[in-house]
Amino acid sequence: MKCGKGELEILQGDITDQTTDAIVNAANNRLVLGAGVAGAIARKGGPTIQEECNRHGPINVGEAAITKAGNLPCKWVIHAAGMAPGGPVTTNALENCTRASLDICRKHNISSISFPAIGAGIGGLDINVCAETMLKIAKQHLEQFNIPQKVIFVLYDKPSCEIFRNIWETVQ
Repeated sequence: MKCGKGELEILQGDITDQTTDAIVNAANNRLVLGAGVAGAIARKGGPTIQEECNRHGPINVGEAAITKAGNLPCKWVIHAAGMAPGGPVTTNALENCTRASLDICRKHNISSISFPAIGAGIGGLDINVCAETMLKIAKQHLEQFNIPQKVIFVLYDKPSCEIFRNIWETVQ
């Protein structure tokens, strides 16, 4: 779907299979790849991603860091720190780490990025709040900037995908 100066897409799938230039990891601020999306990235991407994370972390909640993608089909993993280890994700932290991830794209000329539903799993954030927050930030970014050119939200299950699609209709 056309959005601002780029495109926005919502699909059901596994973020670790995405071939966009970058995928986003729903990270903790210590950049320790544990469970959920981070665990899937660690398993499929291999140990080099955690090794790079160890050199970057810790970062502040609401910030993001970039690493190479190891064995994943993308080139980069952007680690969006939505929470401290074991802590909840707040709307403010989600806004900030989503914005920080998109800013990294601009800084590194990354033209396409795939996001999971940051905080809606282990982070304890309501999926509706997650969708509304992330879609709003992505829309604002695409209206203002040329990079990235494509933002994809990749939801693992059909109900989450439908929630994102329904909320997108109200955000436009």
